[in-house]
Amino acid sequence: MNRPMPIDLPVLEIIEKNFGGLYSGELGLSSIKGGQTAADQTLAQLDITGYAALRSEVLPKAKRGATVLSPYIRHNLLTLDQVYKAVKSAPYKDREKFRDELYWQEYARHLYARIGTRLFENLRFEANTNVQGDGWNREMSCVDEVVSELETDGWLVNQTRMWLASHWTVRNDFSWQLGQERMYRELIDGSRAANLLGWQWTVGAGTGKPYGFARWQVEKRAPGLCKQCPLSNACPIQEFPEEVSLNRLEVDLLLERDPDPENTSGPKTVIKVDSPKYVLLTIDSMGDDDPALKAHPELPVVFVFNEEALRKLQLSSRRIGFYLETLQDLAQRRNLQVYLGDPYQFARDNSVAVTFAPVPSFKKFQNLAEIYPFLWLQQPKSGSVKSFSAWRKSK
Repeated sequence: MNRPMPIDLPVLEIIEKNFGGLYSGELGLSSIKGGQTAADQTLAQLDITGYAALRSEVLPKAKRGATVLSPYIRHNLLTLDQVYKAVKSAPYKDREKFRDELYWQEYARHLYARIGTRLFENLRFEANTNVQGDGWNREMSCVDEVVSELETDGWLVNQTRMWLASHWTVRNDFSWQLGQERMYRELIDGSRAANLLGWQWTVGAGTGKPYGFARWQVEKRAPGLCKQCPLSNACPIQEFPEEVSLNRLEVDLLLERDPDPENTSGPKTVIKVDSPKYVLLTIDSMGDDDPALKAHPELPVVFVFNEEALRKLQLSSRRIGFYLETLQDLAQRRNLQVYLGDPYQFARDNSVAVTFAPVPSFKKFQNLAEIYPFLWLQQPKSGSVKSFSAWRKSK
């Protein structure tokens, strides 16, 4: 049963009253605020001058070149196309590096749209997926600093995401699948596509070349951190891990060619079956530019928190808080109804318009009145997605 959820209270109060048993960790909010208003302000202030040189800096935070746009991009509060165009006047080197990162996000979406839950398995090389354990030693200042930021803000620069993934699996030989799940719970920009691909790449399952994490990266990207570490004189990552040769897996033909790119991309034009009475938003498209939302400015808007999925995933309160902030912001402009229950049941019981999402779970929707095209940066093609470079060259 879908239960109405008032969202006019403080966000933490809403979580306490409605999400008991549905989140993990301590109750709190990220410093990165959710909502279209916050997204637009962040984009308006965007200046990527120096991005190419500073994007991997970790500490001090004031020196970081990372833009912190990813939470808004992940939920399509800002589309990749919007952000791509926003940097057209930036310095060439910074613009090209930044746009390359946007294409990486699009590659992740294309890959996940094509192979779906297959992305939870080793793609091309055999990396550890079996050994249980926690691969983050909090005695190490570098690990504790990064995990603390993950737990308190729900966001990390890409450099430290790689540190954590490498330390978990490459150094400690624990299951990368368990590690990515642990990280996914916390990330307010957490998408299955980007997180799974990032871990696959770092641990070598996608490339055959695991990323080695060592003290050298910490001293370069976070100077001074090692000096305050209690293990500074007995550093577990003093040297790079030994290089290993991962066993190559049998070629997955779906990585080489897509037999049905039209199905992967979703509809290119609106599919109309009936007259909708509601616009239903999904977690993959929560922005004001959601195609279904824009097409029906007169209709009430509905968002349903998936209770069963939340109970299983145990996302952090910071992720849930980001969604609630986004919905509160939208409610200032639209007639919005929020429920806790089953979004697929709501779609079956009501006539809804929804925007296609390139994720396996979208197939659970039935009897949709209208389906709108997803806002791709680049339409999925039929060629190879076995690597980022192969995807860039594919036709």
